[in-house]
Amino acid sequence: MTEVPAIAQRHIDLYDEFTHGTMSWRDFMERLAKLAGSAAAAAALVQVLQNNYAEAGIVPEDDDRLVTEVTTYEVDETTMSGHLSRLKGGGKRPAVIVIHENRGLNPHIKDVARRTALEGFLAFAPDALSPIGGTPADEDRAREMIYELDPDATLARMAASVPLIAGHAESTGKVGAIGFCWGGGMVNKLAASGTSLAAGVPYYGRQIPVEEVPKVTAPLCLHYAGLDQRINTGIEEFVAALKANQKTFELHMYEDANHAFNNDTNEARYDIVAADLAWGRTIAFLQRYLGT
Repeated sequence: MTEVPAIAQRHIDLYDEFTHGTMSWRDFMERLAKLAGSAAAAAALVQVLQNNYAEAGIVPEDDDRLVTEVTTYEVDETTMSGHLSRLKGGGKRPAVIVIHENRGLNPHIKDVARRTALEGFLAFAPDALSPIGGTPADEDRAREMIYELDPDATLARMAASVPLIAGHAESTGKVGAIGFCWGGGMVNKLAASGTSLAAGVPYYGRQIPVEEVPKVTAPLCLHYAGLDQRINTGIEEFVAALKANQKTFELHMYEDANHAFNNDTNEARYDIVAADLAWGRTIAFLQRYLGT
């Protein structure tokens, strides 16, 4: 049996380049083999670098405290679907849209939605890949599909989820959003899209262009990973624009954490200390601006 080499930052950075760009699987494995010393070592390493949904999940799918269901909505003759979770017992509560990474609506994001519901929110996780067949089991195929989506149409479909969940029978009408990676960038876009979004929490999300910042209407809680060079290059300019336009925001940097530090299905990048701290800040922020 091939011993798994120790994970190094260069391995994580290469995997991040692969998952957020156009590098082919073959090129990725060839480059990983060079870093790891052999093809066998690379094959062992990739098992650690990839998400493992069977090894994580904080809230069980059948948690008896929750009502969980698939719901759909129509946007410009396109049927969108999503994962809706809420506490049993009825009663009105603020709503939170949970927006997935570039791998689609996978088991990890559904788990985050259930966590959000247990915090007392009506949690809705839409599947951005609905128009092209929905999120597949193959996460690499999902990653390819996300870049096949039309950006403007996708933003419109995500924006339509705000009034949808605001109008739910158990919603107070106040809606916030949490997003991770690709979804973090989408939260930034939603905050400037003219929706009634009342709070946004992007985790390591791509910043919007500075010329769009004056349109931001929702308070933002920005979470960034200190080792995430790809995303962090845009922070300084974004923050300067938020300040110049007197927008409400808070910024949290987790110095020794990697991109996707919240993802507990990824052994190489998950940072439980950063994840727990960020989650506590996220819930406090949402409670402050949405109520409870």
